[in-house]
Amino acid sequence: MKHIKIDPITRLEGHGRIDIFLDDEGELKECFFVIPELRGFEVFAKGRPVEEMPRITTRICGVCPEAHHMASVKACDDVYKVEIPPTAKKIRELLYSTFFVADHTVHIYALGGPDFIVGPDAPKAERNILGVINKVGLDAGKQVIKLRALAQEIIQMIGGKKIHQVTAIPGGVAKGITEEERQKILGYTEYFIEFAKFTVKVFEDIVLKNKEYVDLILSDTYTHKTYYIGLVDENNKVNFYDGKVRVVDPDGNEVCKYSPKEYLDNIAEHIEPWTYLKFPFLKKIGWKGFIDGKESGVYRATPLSRLNASDGMATPLAQEEYERFYETLTGDSSGKTPVHFTLATHWARVIELVYSAELANQLAKDPEITSPNIRVIPTATPSEGIGIVEAPRGTLTHHYITDENGIVKYANLIVGTTNNYAAIAMSIKKAAKGLIRKGVEITDGILNRIEMAFRAYDPCLGCATHYFGERPFILHIYDNDGNLIEVVDK
Repeated sequence: MKHIKIDPITRLEGHGRIDIFLDDEGELKECFFVIPELRGFEVFAKGRPVEEMPRITTRICGVCPEAHHMASVKACDDVYKVEIPPTAKKIRELLYSTFFVADHTVHIYALGGPDFIVGPDAPKAERNILGVINKVGLDAGKQVIKLRALAQEIIQMIGGKKIHQVTAIPGGVAKGITEEERQKILGYTEYFIEFAKFTVKVFEDIVLKNKEYVDLILSDTYTHKTYYIGLVDENNKVNFYDGKVRVVDPDGNEVCKYSPKEYLDNIAEHIEPWTYLKFPFLKKIGWKGFIDGKESGVYRATPLSRLNASDGMATPLAQEEYERFYETLTGDSSGKTPVHFTLATHWARVIELVYSAELANQLAKDPEITSPNIRVIPTATPSEGIGIVEAPRGTLTHHYITDENGIVKYANLIVGTTNNYAAIAMSIKKAAKGLIRKGVEITDGILNRIEMAFRAYDPCLGCATHYFGERPFILHIYDNDGNLIEVVDK
């Protein structure tokens, strides 16, 4: 038996490896997507005042602290049973939509983009942001850098810090927005929209007009028919900050729509001994293993999933792109027929970039966003609360139970990448099986195409790891001079 290891896997947040095992004939026998890191923030949360959680959980990840900040504070609002003022909600959403603009830009141009803009078989030294800039031009690179800088300025202005935000507190936000700040933000968000239009054109010219890339997207190697979940508003339109989680089956039929407090009625988690991640699945269908189809409880929670689980986008330009997406890939612009092509997630992410840019601009135009009414002081006795938002990588749930003094007794987090873990493992295995065959030379390009199967999900493994598993715990103890004095293997 031959063992091929891709370690470390590249262009993602966190650490992981892919173990591929071939039989004596050179055919795929097994494939594992192994996550060897553990964070354990649920344990860190115990004994903490619940109002500290929105600040503590931003430290889980430096890539998407805004997502944990929002899910956490929404759970805190629920713990104290407080309805926040409309202005506070708009400020939170403005911060959050700006974050989506910035985060999706990083993936489109730096993480997933090189596989298409530079090419899946290009030398590895070129499959990066520098290779992208070389392909699309220095001016385009400057636009990406400018977008990121403007977004970070807004995030710091509203959130208090560029990375680990502190503004969201139980009952609202700690700081309002002045008219001067609103005008500045408005100008920045106008640029967001122009940048989103530019990105649509880049994707159209480089990917959609390239038959080889389109064939790759449509290939069976990168196709899975699963269930899909995503937050929607009262009109079943995509919403990142609020709403209910809608679940549709592989045919696009609604299975259920649940509120945050009902998540445990719908989602359960399976564990395997070879990884620190759990495998969430639809509870009413059950865990049937790493298979797709209606009989499997495996679901996906990605930009593509959010589009599949919705009836459209809530902003005009994004809705136009939504209709073009489904017309092109299914022949039905209504979106009622799901798209099952994993690599189409990159296109869905571009559409979400357009939506978040438009939403940020709409919120910045709203004069109510400068109202001083930004917080309701909680008065209820704290107990239990659940908050759900859509992180760029998928549905994010924070669940806290406290004592009567607001001290956390229990915490559970189900993050976007955890939701997608079973599907990611399936996608990697199917790609490996389709690309590695008897007599085929295993090149760097083939291994990169296998990595492309997970890269479409934009996984963030740092905040996804929560299960300690049955793997051995190995502790290396060194003295002050750096000499190894003991190895504890448990």
